[in-house]
Amino acid sequence: MTQGTVVCGTRGLPGPEELRNNGVVKNVGEAPHEELATGERSTRNRVARSILDHGPSTVAELAERLGLTQAAVRRHLDALTGDGVVEAREQRVYGARTRGRPAKVFALTDCGRDAFDQSYDTLAADALRWIADREGGDEAIAAFARARIAAQAGTYRRAVEGVPPEKRAEALAKALSADGYAATARSAPHPQKGEQLCQHHCPVAHVAEQFPQLCEAETEFFAELLGTHVQRLATIAHGDGVCTTFIPKISHNASASTAGRNPA
Repeated sequence: MTQGTVVCGTRGLPGPEELRNNGVVKNVGEAPHEELATGERSTRNRVARSILDHGPSTVAELAERLGLTQAAVRRHLDALTGDGVVEAREQRVYGARTRGRPAKVFALTDCGRDAFDQSYDTLAADALRWIADREGGDEAIAAFARARIAAQAGTYRRAVEGVPPEKRAEALAKALSADGYAATARSAPHPQKGEQLCQHHCPVAHVAEQFPQLCEAETEFFAELLGTHVQRLATIAHGDGVCTTFIPKISHNASASTAGRNPA
């Protein structure tokens, strides 16, 4: 359960799927129509993508490359800078400096770069597949998943320590939200007696789709942490919109000896 959400400022950083979209580069004379057709955010994404593809760029370079006016480029750069996606730098000069101030270039920040696809999911899946092949198949993956949870368990244990049983799900949801899972706890629909812990985001969903042991270890940990059997009703990794865990009404005598498995 590690933080995997990219957050660059508070004005609405475009999501990775938007940023990965190259869009269509228009001719110079078509820029106003292009902006009306695809919207400000799409054009802004193209500006960020162009910087990723070509490196730190001046306003003039971006305008020529994308078929936009320099005024339009500056407007989008101002927004991207405010979102923490790009930053202005002094252009590096190799050799003797010319007279006058060096042109300002705009480069992606670390946060802005992380918003683009960097194949972390592929790398993680390849590593887990290697572990499975070399170290004992599914059992090796399950052992890794449990060890991963155990290494990060302290934060969640502290979140529920001293909290009455009926408040533990809410406390856990807050701790998960702090780690980027956008979690909430709410009463389960009638006639179920208990709560539903809903995680609206999962940083490892694409990897967990191939290795459900990650979800299963998390479910087992929730049961142990909350002191009761829990049941995973849905997961993002299996195509559901939300990871949903049913937590029956917690009593002091509840047992956490077993945990609900993920849906097949």
